[in-house]
Amino acid sequence: MPRVPSGSASFIHTLDGNFVDNAGRTLLLRGVNLSGSSKAPVNQPSQVLDGFWEEAKIGSESFIGRPLKLEDADEHLARLRGWGFNMLRFPVTWEALEHEGPGKYDHDFMDYTIEILRKCKAHGFKVYMNPHQDIWSRFSGGSGAPYWTLVACGFNPCAFSATQAAIIHCEYPTPASRNPAEMPAMIWSTNYGKLVSQTMFALFFGGSTFAPKCIIDGVNIQEYLQTHFANAFAELAQRVAAAGDLLDEVVIGWDSMNEPAEGLISWDDLNAYPQQQGSTLKKGTVPYPAQSFRLGMGQVQTLDNYSFGSMGPKRDGSVTIDPNGVKAWADPSTEPGNIHPRWGWRRDPGWTLGKCIWALHDVWDVESGYVLQPNYFAHVPGTQEPVHFLRAFFLPQYTLYLKAIRAHHPQAIAFVQPPVFAQPPSIPEELLLGRACYSTHYYDGLTLVTRHWNWFNADALGLIRGKYATQLQALRIGERAIRSSLQTQLGYLKADATQLGALPPTGPARYPTIIGEIGTPFDMDAKRSYGYTDGGKYKGDYSRQERALDASLNAADGENCLNWTVWTYCADSSHPWGDGWNMEDLSLWCSDDLRTGEAERVPALRIPSKFSMGSLAPAQASTLTISTLPTYSSPYATSSVEEVEPVQYEPASLLSFLTNGARAVRAFCRPWPIAVVGTPTNIQFDISKATFHLTIKERKDCARIAPYLLKFSCLSSTSPQTLA
Repeated sequence: MPRVPSGSASFIHTLDGNFVDNAGRTLLLRGVNLSGSSKAPVNQPSQVLDGFWEEAKIGSESFIGRPLKLEDADEHLARLRGWGFNMLRFPVTWEALEHEGPGKYDHDFMDYTIEILRKCKAHGFKVYMNPHQDIWSRFSGGSGAPYWTLVACGFNPCAFSATQAAIIHCEYPTPASRNPAEMPAMIWSTNYGKLVSQTMFALFFGGSTFAPKCIIDGVNIQEYLQTHFANAFAELAQRVAAAGDLLDEVVIGWDSMNEPAEGLISWDDLNAYPQQQGSTLKKGTVPYPAQSFRLGMGQVQTLDNYSFGSMGPKRDGSVTIDPNGVKAWADPSTEPGNIHPRWGWRRDPGWTLGKCIWALHDVWDVESGYVLQPNYFAHVPGTQEPVHFLRAFFLPQYTLYLKAIRAHHPQAIAFVQPPVFAQPPSIPEELLLGRACYSTHYYDGLTLVTRHWNWFNADALGLIRGKYATQLQALRIGERAIRSSLQTQLGYLKADATQLGALPPTGPARYPTIIGEIGTPFDMDAKRSYGYTDGGKYKGDYSRQERALDASLNAADGENCLNWTVWTYCADSSHPWGDGWNMEDLSLWCSDDLRTGEAERVPALRIPSKFSMGSLAPAQASTLTISTLPTYSSPYATSSVEEVEPVQYEPASLLSFLTNGARAVRAFCRPWPIAVVGTPTNIQFDISKATFHLTIKERKDCARIAPYLLKFSCLSSTSPQTLA
């Protein structure tokens, strides 16, 4: 048995590569991201242009109501708990906290978040907070940072579409001819290869090194951005701590920035796009950095154009982009006397507005368009020392952020997430202090981009990491080979956890791994399952999505035995607009999939008299409360399962509630060991046969611990199953 430190009954430890409870039992924490909807305010999904720029420019947007409306929270959380989930990843954007301006925090939203977290506690969930971003900000086509951060870096965000500095959903394809419903799948992610994202991440992580002239309020832009980011989330942590009943009992830790990017840092040649396979999607126009620089200064450029088919990206011609002289950079007149009239900062006189900051640093010449230093970001400027992004830039930022969080949450588990598919740097134990988790992401990229469950696939992660000489060697044909490949790839990621705590790479991991995001799109095959094709013949048929999602979650089973949080659950998901963000459609539940005449709320229960909980009322009436919900046996009890009279319910009604609106429910509502004496070494679940096999490695001295009864629910059954 591991030597378990002291702590409260519900305290979770990170020991011997696992989450461990206070009795020394190994825990598997599995659940969902709550929620993808948190990327944008309630009334401002990404396709809506009205108010988009106007509210941003004055910082008046509010995220109250995210991830759930308070009056509906119990209904949704009861559904998630009924599916068997015990862990929630809780995305919060920097914009939600500090949209009003630098240092001006939205305490009303923070207090609202605390109320939602209390609901999560009442339903028995553990939560880890996630500072969420995609391609920097909503105003650069993604989510995350406040509008004013872009202005602080010298940009004019309203010019991003014209200069292709970013693709913005509500202005797609152009502000003059909007048709956001036609935005192609995953095209938003190509923004990682465009001017705004590449510049913002270069400044955030490496401004002091690569942009020393960018001084604002007396400090380099890197320090300015990183400090505001860390302070904003520290303010939230302080607020959660002051609530008095959430830290460690519910909120067990804090993720690092979601899917951080290197930006321009480490780019070998600004005149070329890397030829090797990378994590940035090639689809649509694909500029190399020098072309993005020129477009940003209003210059005409002809770009390579790519399509993405079943065999991956392929160049299919070129497209000429003419910004008509519009610049992505703010005019000097917007800051009279170098002071911004709305946001209040003072810009150093050496930072000239209206000019690309990389031209300001003599990386290229605006007049000729010539790149003067094509390898500027590949070496530490003025030296021949190669740049090591993860060690020299990612780790210092993460250190600053984690220390800010732990000032208010000392026992926080440090969830560490490097850039997508990148191995984390060696992180010293002096920083992690015995409490950490590797929180990587994984998606089946071919299915995600093509929106189709294919009969072939590839070991994409192995290809990116150089395990194959050719793409052909990475090809996998047939569903069995695909499932095996996905499981192998998650094994690669699990092995990366040895970097946490700086252990030898050949030894066992000190800390657990959680797949922070994993999932599959539900709008496959031109929204076939929504009845949009074939005369509606396949409406409600999610069999293809079930196969794809089962393959991904099966990859976390086997010998991997991984924790995970599926992306995502959106209470306002819809068939036309998906998750309400850039045409993504990965929510496990959708109100458009509710079956008429079936349970849309928690069914009435027959409660033993000792509980006196009453019956459940419709969510629409806003009368559902914790006191009227079924109780759940705790997966974190310190000894044996308590002997309590079981809650009685109408099985058919409960089954109807749990499946109504759910999509591919058999794939994610699956059995796993919540807590075991020993360590799970192999998990096998056959969705077609509904058979489950669990192999456990017994630890020494485990006899002193009371046995744990493994409970799991199968939707084909009328009652929970119990294994001794």
